[in-house]
Amino acid sequence: MNRIDLKFSQLKEKGEKALIPFITAGDPDLRTTVEIVLAMESSGADIIELGIPYSDPLADGVTIQASSNRALENGVKIFKIMDTVKSIREKTQVPLVYLVYYSSIFKYGMEKFIKECSGCGIDGLIIPDLPIEERKDITAMGEKYGVYLIPLVAPTSKERIEKIVRGARGFVYCVSVNGVTGARNSINTDIKEYMKIVSSYTDIPRALGFGISSAAMAEKFKPYCDGIIVGSALIDRIAEGKNKEDILDSVKRFIGELKNGLKQ
Repeated sequence: MNRIDLKFSQLKEKGEKALIPFITAGDPDLRTTVEIVLAMESSGADIIELGIPYSDPLADGVTIQASSNRALENGVKIFKIMDTVKSIREKTQVPLVYLVYYSSIFKYGMEKFIKECSGCGIDGLIIPDLPIEERKDITAMGEKYGVYLIPLVAPTSKERIEKIVRGARGFVYCVSVNGVTGARNSINTDIKEYMKIVSSYTDIPRALGFGISSAAMAEKFKPYCDGIIVGSALIDRIAEGKNKEDILDSVKRFIGELKNGLKQ
């Protein structure tokens, strides 16, 4: 069983919602990435997204763009991230998902990339710039190697939602707002109605992301979804850390607060 399926099954038995934090691999460096992943899991993270840094991340706001730039300036490459995941897998079986832009996969080689994902222990892929019309080959390759393609839907998807989630595996990434990623103080989308529409087309878990920045927001939206995704607010804390110990302490506190919000 894919680790994502197993995790959601375990959470359902306990009546809990998934906490899915996002960080950029290699920010501030790859060794610290390993420690951040382990710190997040120990503090309550259920599934972890690792962003593969990219020079033109169209779906991301300034916070994640800056983290990608820092990682790229440090010389982070895909093959190094694969090795980092192998190091993580020596210490934990927490589900791991890459957020990666299609151009990076294309340049690396599609089958090579997905085969290496499977080999190092990646459970799923989120590809923001992959058109639905182009996903057939990646889906088939993912099925061959046991790596899920996680679909993204948005409030503007409307009549396309049914097509986007058809045959989906793992979970559906439900974008909460129109626009790019970034911490927000409020979300104006009618989340209840939006989640109702998505669930009418699929019964796999729905995780809500984009803009969620606090435990209070996580608690507010948890009744309508199966998981909460938090990225920019977490990356802000990593960027503000004075040293590795400060970063890890801040990450642990924030993840603990978010998880407690989901348990309220």
